[in-house]
Amino acid sequence: MFCYQCEQTAKGTGCTVQGVCGKQPDIAALQDLLLYSLMGLARVAVAGRKVGVSDRDVNVFTVKAAFSTLTNVDFDGERFYDLIHQAVALREGLKAKVKTAGGVSDWHEGAATLSPADTMADLVAQGEQVGLTSYPADNADVLSLKHTVLFGIKGVSAYADHALILGQEDESVYAYVHEGLAAIQSDDLGLEDWVGMALRCGEAAYKAMELLDAGNTTTYGHPVPTKVPLGYRKGKAILVSGHDLKDLEELLKQTEGKGITIYTHGEMLATHGYPKLKQYSHFYGQFGTAWQKQTKEFVDFPGAILMTTNCIQRPRKEYTANLFTSGMVGWPGIPHIADLNFQPLIDRALELPGFTEDRVDQEVTVGFARNAVLGVADKVVAAVKAGDIRHFFLVAGCDGAKPGRNYYTEFVEKVPGDCIVLTLACGKYRFFDKKLGDIGGIPRLLDAGQCNDAYSAVQIASALAKAFDVEINALPLSLIISWYEQKAVCVLLALLHLGMKGIRLGPSLPAFLTPNVLDTLVKNFDIKPITTADEDLKAILG
Repeated sequence: MFCYQCEQTAKGTGCTVQGVCGKQPDIAALQDLLLYSLMGLARVAVAGRKVGVSDRDVNVFTVKAAFSTLTNVDFDGERFYDLIHQAVALREGLKAKVKTAGGVSDWHEGAATLSPADTMADLVAQGEQVGLTSYPADNADVLSLKHTVLFGIKGVSAYADHALILGQEDESVYAYVHEGLAAIQSDDLGLEDWVGMALRCGEAAYKAMELLDAGNTTTYGHPVPTKVPLGYRKGKAILVSGHDLKDLEELLKQTEGKGITIYTHGEMLATHGYPKLKQYSHFYGQFGTAWQKQTKEFVDFPGAILMTTNCIQRPRKEYTANLFTSGMVGWPGIPHIADLNFQPLIDRALELPGFTEDRVDQEVTVGFARNAVLGVADKVVAAVKAGDIRHFFLVAGCDGAKPGRNYYTEFVEKVPGDCIVLTLACGKYRFFDKKLGDIGGIPRLLDAGQCNDAYSAVQIASALAKAFDVEINALPLSLIISWYEQKAVCVLLALLHLGMKGIRLGPSLPAFLTPNVLDTLVKNFDIKPITTADEDLKAILG
């Protein structure tokens, strides 16, 4: 196997024995074969669009299947077996439609002709031949950008799937996903073509986040500033971790009146700010954070746990007895709820002891998405003009277990008192409970939400730029970004597509970026690796 799609990849170069995430070589091979089958399906989809054929079943399947290959999402071989065969069946059906419409009728080689094996062992053997290092490329830089685009497409697919669940989709996103996947198996694009393809991936990512924002806000209302207890109250309990608001809403409906308190974990903290979800009296607080103490948090939780997406380290035997999954998440031996009927989860929660007392350590405030912040934009602008606010820092991105992420805690702690910190995604759990005070009633730490709420942060920056009549890059704003997996890759590409410059990226740079590709990003976008909190603050503020 060879995998280097996440920041924690072995030795900073690539996992070759098994994934640091726990992914075994056979699952890695099946994921590689699924991606190869999607590239074949994508070639036919691209040919179809040339003659006016776009199949929604193919579109939806493609993003769901690509999503399943993200870090920590699906380690279930049987599901990959089914997905690979579905991809080929959809491909053959689409070929017939394209031929009828007057498009390409003969496919002679490559991914568009893959015939998947019938046995799991033979599928694994097929997958071992079509992994990351097999993609055609005339030099290492082109291969680097192919991988960048592939990982970005995985992130785009995740956001597109989240949005689709809430009734939001767009043909342009599907079209790009297919175009990008199809191009990976080609050898007729040069370095500049692939730079352009990567930036277009950022465009698709921004659109997907916009769709998800529309789905979240039209369904659940715009987030409002909300205090969330960090703790628990006496009684039966279910903990929800991941990203999907729909799963949480359905669980809240099904547990109403059953004496079960619903808690959030990880990125689900942001859901406490949504008006429609806040109305449930048994929706209470945040138990635990993310990565740093995750295993202990899950072991200590005396109720049932629902994982909705990939916001977790690999399952540990200490807590899997009380763990259920939904959505795209799949792990062998762990019950999966595919139909939003959470009765098995509820039954398990009622069996478990729950909390025996009330305890709240402190509160944090969430809900500072674009509507909330722009609602006081006049105060923000006035504070900047008066010199009360000197600078804004967007300290955002992923958390992880590898050493080096204490940089973000130290950075926020050392941000001067006349500066504002805007944050989002699970990286904030390094510092989300810090008491930074306020500037003229404006909190110095503003939690904008989940990783996809980078869209909201960009909207805030755009509005401020308009208010000051300057370009975004001329604002007193610095982006300090941490990355872990492929959604972070697509968010970074979205920021580059928007022309954002001077981003500081860490805790380490992606292993899939060659020196030449990194040099291109430095020259065109002034991307910088993080150094130390003191050095970076001095460089930014002088």
